[in-house]
Amino acid sequence: MSSTKTRVNKINTVVIPVSDQDSAIKFYVEKLGLEKRTDIPFGNGYRWVEVAPDDAETTIALAPPPEGKPTGNHETGIGLHVDDIDAYHAQLKAAGVDVDAEVSRMGGPVPPLFWLRDPEGNSLMVVG
Repeated sequence: MSSTKTRVNKINTVVIPVSDQDSAIKFYVEKLGLEKRTDIPFGNGYRWVEVAPDDAETTIALAPPPEGKPTGNHETGIGLHVDDIDAYHAQLKAAGVDVDAEVSRMGGPVPPLFWLRDPEGNSLMVVG
């Protein structure tokens, strides 16, 4: 009898716990340029919300935290990719997003990058 191993074949969703889903949706859609993919009620008055770049498979869920767990000021570990990092950095800065003062250029193999913080202080990295 042969043993078949089931393997993970993609990253589906990453979760950022947020206290104000409407504010988070506005930020991630209007400021960062992601699209809202899902916004459905579940459980005891909760909503499941997912956002993503328009052609991406992996989504970011903007979800209420588990009971008793804090939100905000998390290092999400999420890295977003853009083709023109300097233009995107300037666009976010002009829109009032909390971004690093400038794009960091450490040299290969590290791509140009900067960090941004959402309204709850959760940080995401942007690479070019």
